[in-house]
Amino acid sequence: MTSLFGEDKRRPHDDLVASGSGAAQLSAAAVENDFVERVYEKLASVYDFAFGPALHAGRRRAVEQMAPQPGDRILEVGVGTGISLGLYPPECRVIGIDLSAPMLDKARRRLSAQREPNVSLLQMDAAELKFADGTFDVVYAPYLISVVSEPATVAREMRRVCRPGGRIIFLNHFRSKNAIASRIERLISPLTVHVGFKADLDLETLLAQANLTPVSIEKVNVPRIWSLVTCVRD
Repeated sequence: MTSLFGEDKRRPHDDLVASGSGAAQLSAAAVENDFVERVYEKLASVYDFAFGPALHAGRRRAVEQMAPQPGDRILEVGVGTGISLGLYPPECRVIGIDLSAPMLDKARRRLSAQREPNVSLLQMDAAELKFADGTFDVVYAPYLISVVSEPATVAREMRRVCRPGGRIIFLNHFRSKNAIASRIERLISPLTVHVGFKADLDLETLLAQANLTPVSIEKVNVPRIWSLVTCVRD
């Protein structure tokens, strides 16, 4: 299949590997794509109200940290209702993907209202990106990686389609390093998936399984329980 930027060079995913500290578990919660689709079909009508202003400071900080340059090719993985689209400078080429058709419908309406000619929207599974290796300068996942059924597979796909020297950026909540908070997050994670996220995704294990090393980790939003994680594709 031909992608927007070149020939599709997808390759089979490797099996998950253990992190350096052993076979750590990414999350206590397990979900499938059809479950995620159903959850976000229900959330589409209220997403902007529930997750918009409260989490927008993190989105703004992510684009500031990204510092897009004219001509940069940016992939936003999990574009949702398109809340971030107005933050990108018009000199960039942005592609936003999402699995949820209802969320994309809202994003398309927003895109039309904002008149952003530099942005394209596609329905796509983040675990099987239809782009050639090294296509993008920046691959960014805002509030997405704890939603998907296979976080490590998605992170590896993000790495694959990022060019060498490009950046892979995650904006997300990850499991606390505090023992008590971590245990609570483990307990509630099978419940929080019903409102769209795993509460206990482990960052170190995710990065190890995706062969990524962070160059910066910054706490964002209020309260500061969300992290902006930037990695550089080697």
